[in-house]
Amino acid sequence: MGRGCLAALLGGAVAVAVLVAVVHCAVTYDKKAVLVDGQRRILFSGSIHYPRSTPEMWDGLIEKAKDGGLDVIQTYVFWNGHEPTPGNYNFEGRYDLVRFIKTVQKAGMFVHLRIGPYICGEWNFGGFPVWLKYVPGISFRTDNEPFKNAMQGFTEKIVGMMKSENLFASQGGPIILSQATCTFSWVAHGAVGVIVWTQIENEYGPEGKEFGAAGKAYINWAAKMAVGLDTGVPWVMCKEDDAPDPVINACNGFYCDTFSPNKPYKPTMWTEAWSGWFTEFGGTIRQRPVEDLAFGVARFVQKGGSFINYYMYHGGTNFGRTAGGPFITTSYDYDAPLDEYGLAREPKFGHLKELHRAVKLCEQPLVSADPTVTTLGSMQEAHVFRSSSGCAAFLANYNSNSYAKVIFNNENYSLPPWSISILPDCKNVVFNTATVGVQTNQMQMWADGASSMMWEKYDEEVDSLAAAPLLTSTGLLEQLNVTRDTSDYLWYIMSVEVDPSEKFLQGGTPLSLTVQSAGHALHVFINGQLQGSAYGTREDRKISYSGNANLRAGTNKVALLSVACGLPNVGVHYETWNTGVVGPVVIHGLDEGSRDLTWQTWSYQVGLKGEQMNLNSLEGSGSVEWMQGSLVAQNQQPLAWYRAYFDTPSGDEPLALDMGSMGKGQIWINGQSIGRYWTAYAEGDCKGCHYTGSYRAPKCQAGCGQPTQRWYHVPRSWLQPTRNLLVVFEELGGDSSKIALAKRTVSGVCADVSEYHPNIKNWQIESYGEPEFHTAKVHLKCAPGQTISAIKFASFGTPLGTCGTFQQGECHSINSNSVLEKKCIGLQRCVVAISPSNFGGDPCPEVMKRVAVEAIA
Repeated sequence: MGRGCLAALLGGAVAVAVLVAVVHCAVTYDKKAVLVDGQRRILFSGSIHYPRSTPEMWDGLIEKAKDGGLDVIQTYVFWNGHEPTPGNYNFEGRYDLVRFIKTVQKAGMFVHLRIGPYICGEWNFGGFPVWLKYVPGISFRTDNEPFKNAMQGFTEKIVGMMKSENLFASQGGPIILSQATCTFSWVAHGAVGVIVWTQIENEYGPEGKEFGAAGKAYINWAAKMAVGLDTGVPWVMCKEDDAPDPVINACNGFYCDTFSPNKPYKPTMWTEAWSGWFTEFGGTIRQRPVEDLAFGVARFVQKGGSFINYYMYHGGTNFGRTAGGPFITTSYDYDAPLDEYGLAREPKFGHLKELHRAVKLCEQPLVSADPTVTTLGSMQEAHVFRSSSGCAAFLANYNSNSYAKVIFNNENYSLPPWSISILPDCKNVVFNTATVGVQTNQMQMWADGASSMMWEKYDEEVDSLAAAPLLTSTGLLEQLNVTRDTSDYLWYIMSVEVDPSEKFLQGGTPLSLTVQSAGHALHVFINGQLQGSAYGTREDRKISYSGNANLRAGTNKVALLSVACGLPNVGVHYETWNTGVVGPVVIHGLDEGSRDLTWQTWSYQVGLKGEQMNLNSLEGSGSVEWMQGSLVAQNQQPLAWYRAYFDTPSGDEPLALDMGSMGKGQIWINGQSIGRYWTAYAEGDCKGCHYTGSYRAPKCQAGCGQPTQRWYHVPRSWLQPTRNLLVVFEELGGDSSKIALAKRTVSGVCADVSEYHPNIKNWQIESYGEPEFHTAKVHLKCAPGQTISAIKFASFGTPLGTCGTFQQGECHSINSNSVLEKKCIGLQRCVVAISPSNFGGDPCPEVMKRVAVEAIA
């Protein structure tokens, strides 16, 4: 980086107050990297989506990301959140985009802003506002004039906002690189730098092939439109192999080491390195071992990659009805380095932090030279970067089963399976992707009993349905066409006449009802009584319901409650996909045989009566009479509203609601929507997980037989000290008395470190280039306000197992526990050197020893 930009970035808080002149940074690129003011950079980025957290969380999240070694924060721009109705914009609260960018800027980091407007992201309708579907003649994401006009209008709106805030480098402001189809811009403003990466499309390559010539014309138009917005900075596209010059194409995936840009003069960029995977109701939790993620990143860097963005770095929460899919959970944790609540997920956070530090030690050779690749064995390689600034090497073992002994530069090295060692001086290993030396945190949800609640109940009045229907129609209507996504719920209501002479009324075979629905969930009521429910899945949204039909003589009311569980977010022409009851709807077993109700007269009611009365709000909650006391627990019926008040628990730990006793519905606190809940039990294959071998989403599953999501994040900023209103709508019936508010805390910490661990903290690269070896250490750290209360396990020797299952091995120092207790108990953090002298002698000479410890917070 040139002197002007470098001074701005290194000036710190003092410079922020002192420097008033705008720092100009020219931005170009070559095959090695993006150049800022003439200097190439290796950049680490992480996705943090502003609507999936709260403004009060942003500072802490961004500071932790910076502490984790990131240079850049990436986020989508959420069109449906910003323009809920045509021409009416929302940039308040969680959607305050400018505030978010300036928060990153204040931290001295860059921003990667992905305008989209299509985002996918497991977000409702892929980020498009539902009203867009009803623009006459529209067809999404293809060479269609109505769509292109709307898309260009929103893109110009966002770019205009950036310009009005003087964020583009061409204005002397902060944005210095833009992106089409994953656009990106960097800024240096005052004493801090920001990258803003604006996006015109997202992962269009596979869909473009489906659209053929129209797709090609569309993506060329999108790129030309983006460049024509005159931001004065370069543009990038992700997952778009034929990105037209001068646009840079980039890679998304679990691995991108085989990716190459479509022209030899473009840098190699990884815009989504998937840190885990999303979760769907009824599915397992998908986890990605940090050893494999670090291996993927190091493999990309050794190939010549210069930009890596973790998707996600903090996944956050799909508040309200923002989750798409359908069936995506309210939690968007993503097994990210910062968990849903913003706490560091260890060891993922710490191990990646050390990876970033190791790579930065190699930065100048990496961006100055192409690697020389040497074979070290049948499945082992050395990638060596030599330049006038020094030498850096990456030693890789691609064997997923066994260690490899290799010789490099006449030195012996032992490489764990499926790992890469980083040597910033081509001699000394400072980091190995498979050797984790940072601690592991054991997390718990702790209900301290201070938040017990007295519940009241209000029953949704099914019997009064269709008293004043929204509309009536011959035949069945598609759900979204009626609701326009103003509610998850749509009632389909009709009357069925039954002759008193029907045989089933005289003890004959009971009637049955079959319903075909396009999804996503269905509850069947006859004469106000729930007959049964059925659900689709994310893979197959359609529902085939079959159940008893308890009809009586005379007039019967059939009411089908169709429930949307988030609109689709990906797929060719997903705007044309149906939701709701599409038919046929048939009663079987009458004397006449089967009676098809599909084309009879149906009445429709959008939403629930409780929604219409705003029972979820502070004002509307007082508009009805609530059932109180013991009757609430005794009468657990479907379609019920529950209300309680609670005081905010002390402390600053993140909070969550335990909804494990409930069925399916939605939650509000003080009128703010926490999101959808559903106690759907996870089905999958939780056979265990090992980091070695290529990772795919089904590989490492957890939570089999448990609710996919039990805990629901409650932002503390949504609470007041006392009398917070909690409202729950339950579709199926549940026990509200067991709903509890809990704190998310660290219950224990573990570490497992060898005496020759290649931790970067153990090395100092001196000015003459000679490293100085330091004794490896165990570092334990509790959360702020916590101290280590006990040592549950400790062993200096050859311990076995992992955190939570440690056991003594054949070699063990009897002083292990006493040493750790003396050094750590009563402290918030402690450091213990790994050496025989520290443990009263060597329990097994000539054997490499480790310290494994589990401490209770």
